[in-house]
Amino acid sequence: MKLNLAIILVSAGALLSSCSKSKEGKFHPDKPLVDSTPLVTLSSSWKKAVYLMDNFPNGIQIYVNTTPINAKSISAYAVIFDPKADLELKPVMAAAEKTVTGFYNDEVGTKYASINGGFFGSANASYSLAMYNNVVSAINIKSLSRSYNSVNTTYYPTRAAFGISAAGVPDVTWIYHVGTGNGTIFSYPSPALNLLNTAPLPVPTAILPAVGKVWDVKSAIGGSPMLIKDDKINITDAEELIVIDNTSSRARSAIGYTKNNKIIILAVEGGNTAAGIPGVNLAELAQMMKDMGCIGAINLDGGGSTALTVNGKQTVKPSDGSERKVVTALIVKEKI
Repeated sequence: MKLNLAIILVSAGALLSSCSKSKEGKFHPDKPLVDSTPLVTLSSSWKKAVYLMDNFPNGIQIYVNTTPINAKSISAYAVIFDPKADLELKPVMAAAEKTVTGFYNDEVGTKYASINGGFFGSANASYSLAMYNNVVSAINIKSLSRSYNSVNTTYYPTRAAFGISAAGVPDVTWIYHVGTGNGTIFSYPSPALNLLNTAPLPVPTAILPAVGKVWDVKSAIGGSPMLIKDDKINITDAEELIVIDNTSSRARSAIGYTKNNKIIILAVEGGNTAAGIPGVNLAELAQMMKDMGCIGAINLDGGGSTALTVNGKQTVKPSDGSERKVVTALIVKEKI
């Protein structure tokens, strides 16, 4: 009799351990505890941060890397997830600037991670696209001023963006909002070749700077510049007219996707002089994403804006000493 009871208890324990709990503590038999099988193939420099993955379902994993790059100490965290595993990427824009942790805390439902989004200016102005479920809350900047022949001149850049279709297929491309207001988002196979000290190109259209197409994505975040396109490192900072200490070491944020459509979100610490962690430049950031298997990737806002909250915990140390308030963010959460 005791033996049978023991068997029953062991069986019940095994059944419970094969289930996972949501943030509300409810068991989900269809969501087993975190699988040890990597979602993507990474170098040995990347270690799974199990301590950040409490109650995580299969389909999302967190990794940390402290192996020096080009003789520089680093601290980098990566969120890797499968958009088809009952998870979604939600770009959000705040009515008033707030920290990445603030975005995470304010998001309803079961969430797993949050990172800063694209670029922004004063008065809560976003310079980068934010779109969720086909609703555009902010657009990529449509014009900017640069000096040409010593005169402030208007340019119309096509800047990078990362999007995901209704079927869960990710994409990176150069975009422009053709038309007034939000316009229609057109995707181009190459960026407009705007360069400093050259005459500006015309306003982009459906056929300029190249034959474009309406970008078929459901949710998207803008950034700049492109880092990887069509499985090749292709940093188009000059064409996108973006100057962000491109060759200097600083904190950086990026998002990309692999050949098997896994999404990788990367935050690299920088500006931490006390710990001797300077950060990376754009070329090093692109190489990190390529080494992780990305075939497409874009740069997000960096420097003091770089922040990554995972499971309610901050990861990289902010360059400003504390989290900077930002306008847009990306949240990885359970699909409702």
